[in-house]
Amino acid sequence: MPAIEPDSQPTVTPKVRALLITGGCCHDYQNQKQIISEGLSKSIGNIDWTILQYGSGRDIKADIYQRGDWIKGFDIVIHNECFGGVEDGPFVTGIVNAHTESKTPAIMIHCSMHSYRNAPTADAWRSFLGVTSRRHEKSKHSLHVVPTDAGNAHPIVRSIGNAWDTPNGELYVIEKVWPSAKVLASVHSDETGNQEPVIWLNEIKGTRVFGISLGHHNETMLDKTWQAVVAAGFNWAMNQ
Repeated sequence: MPAIEPDSQPTVTPKVRALLITGGCCHDYQNQKQIISEGLSKSIGNIDWTILQYGSGRDIKADIYQRGDWIKGFDIVIHNECFGGVEDGPFVTGIVNAHTESKTPAIMIHCSMHSYRNAPTADAWRSFLGVTSRRHEKSKHSLHVVPTDAGNAHPIVRSIGNAWDTPNGELYVIEKVWPSAKVLASVHSDETGNQEPVIWLNEIKGTRVFGISLGHHNETMLDKTWQAVVAAGFNWAMNQ
């Protein structure tokens, strides 16, 4: 039998090593970790998952962040956490620095925007997120998501079309969009009278961050449009 030439060997694409950190108050993280990981695996494929779920407290300092090399070995980190009571400034800065020093991209989902908001270094976290938010609308209801001018031609929001009505929703009030961020879609708030950003991109110190404030309810995360948007955000964050 003739030898197989080297260039005829099948190409094996290495798996993306993804870390999902979840936990904290107010959300069904037990099921959401499955919705996120299984949805992305179905859409992206070839993902090697490490999933760390912490308790339901607001003030939990996830032990992984307390290791100096915690981000080493991962290609991307998905943050779906709700730790708004953590007030340790150096701890918060350390999370951000790990990302920006290693250039490891991130996906930031829903209550990650409200995490660490009482820390003295909260602005370091917010500049990494690309937005500042401290509260959400009082009522929960379907949200009418519309692409912005920046989002009209962007592949991340292609699945939205002209608009997307979420099955349910908790709209975050965005106080500030940081200069490095680009808003791709927004929702009009009857409470504030403003167009509140809900999907955006941020690039900080050479690190890509995809943000989506939608995701309080499981039915929204399970919606095919949410799944498509997050998968597209994953690809963008990975520069694929």
